Amino acid sequence: MPHVPAPFDAAETLVGVGPGPTPTSRRERLRSLLSAGTLVLPGATDALGVRLIEEAGFEAAYLTGAGLANAQYGIPDIGLVSLGEVVDHTERLASATHLPLVVDADTGFGQPVMAMRAARRLERAGAAALQLEDQEMPKRCGHFDHHALIPAEHMQAKLVAVRQALEDPATVLIARTDARSVHDIDEAIRRAHLYVAAGADVIFVEAPRTVEELERVGRELSGVPLVVNVVEGGKTPELDLAQYQELGFGVVLFANFLMRASIKAGSEALAHLRSTGETASYAGRIATWQERQSLFHLPEFSAAEAYFDAPTVVP
Repeated sequence: MPHVPAPFDAAETLVGVGPGPTPTSRRERLRSLLSAGTLVLPGATDALGVRLIEEAGFEAAYLTGAGLANAQYGIPDIGLVSLGEVVDHTERLASATHLPLVVDADTGFGQPVMAMRAARRLERAGAAALQLEDQEMPKRCGHFDHHALIPAEHMQAKLVAVRQALEDPATVLIARTDARSVHDIDEAIRRAHLYVAAGADVIFVEAPRTVEELERVGRELSGVPLVVNVVEGGKTPELDLAQYQELGFGVVLFANFLMRASIKAGSEALAHLRSTGETASYAGRIATWQERQSLFHLPEFSAAEAYFDAPTVVP
């Protein structure tokens, strides 16, 4: 392959064509972000979403399992999506962004050996971090009711197995517990300590019910990077970033805010089209043609096509 001159020397800007950051460098970047302060982590349901997150200036993105089920398959978050579907989705999103991607790996799709295989496949697909939870299969959204958990010791074994299976030591392992919904906050904190001992880099206590419970999680797990999941209308108090940081949470996850905003905006746009039969008067409320093409790097692809179609490419 001949050398490609400027502007393609800076091909890392051409997502999907240029090399971009390596998987290891993305994982190391995520580890640096986890130790630097509060990381706001928006969720994406598709390549468009992850591109919007990157364009907005966020430093990492979350592949939401609930959003994947809802947006890509039109089904609820009750454990119906397969490992192969999540692997394919991870590869698509990782190839569409330069950001580190935190992947919701649900329960690891089975017992420890099955979770080892799942982790290896997701890591190779481009995940910078894997999040595993201690629910029984099939799992349910953490802000639903009627969860069931595996024993804490089984989850520890799964975390140890996954840590051994990972090829890249920089890959981040996040352990989530839903014990608050099944038992109480005491059991959630007890499990969190066990999961740290089993090799988890980050702890995600799902669905604390009060500010006092959030404070306990932050205080009793001090020194461990902690995730708080902000679900609009969900079970956890909705605070501002400074408050979460003061309570000890370094990762503030907005897993499905973008999807829910898109649902609302799309519904309003379609209602307008249905009632008026035209879109010209709505143009100021949608992306321009140029904004759309720029988001997907059409100018860079067009320049690449023009260069490689020229007869002077090969000396």
